[in-house]
Amino acid sequence: MGNVLTPREHGDRLPLRERKKRRTREALIDTALELFTERGFHGVTLDELCDEVETSKRTFFRHFSSKEDVAMAPTQDLWRAFLDDLETREPGRRPLLEMLRTALCAALERMTADDWAHRVLLSRQLAARAPSMDAHGLRFCNDTSRAALGILHRRFDFGSEDDLRPRLALDMLVAAFHCALDTWVSSPGTPTRGDLAAHFREACAALPGSLTLTASPRA
Repeated sequence: MGNVLTPREHGDRLPLRERKKRRTREALIDTALELFTERGFHGVTLDELCDEVETSKRTFFRHFSSKEDVAMAPTQDLWRAFLDDLETREPGRRPLLEMLRTALCAALERMTADDWAHRVLLSRQLAARAPSMDAHGLRFCNDTSRAALGILHRRFDFGSEDDLRPRLALDMLVAAFHCALDTWVSSPGTPTRGDLAAHFREACAALPGSLTLTASPRA
């Protein structure tokens, strides 16, 4: 699921052409988030973005499908790294949800770009003001869940293709991450990748209790 910079791929170990492609992609993300934050998501045209980066629209579309796509790239890169991890991760003797949590934590560790956390913060702040970004995010989330489910059923035996438990485990993982992300975005100070990982672990730890939580009338 390319476009995710991992430690083993960093720096001179990549061919020159690939390094140039990555630099162009990162410049598009950084410039897009900066301009969208300053002028509003709908206040910047694709032509203006490409002019600012001194690249062509053709080059832009080699990396992204839309303005929404470039604005949400930081979190989308995280989930692509999660899918990459699922392709090789061995489950061991532990619940599926625990394996999925470990895979997403590992994907977070791969987000090694210096400004990744800041990019995510800007992206989430923009999404709160741009309905088209939220719609794009929902589509990406659904596509990612289907891809993850496909990987799980291809690699592991759950007894039946109709078993709902793998899908529900994925849905719980996504819900926990969204809860963690909301808490992280609203935290004071400068939130870090480590802070997001900590909030995610806390949200996952609350999942078992949420399944048995009872609702009592207020006094």
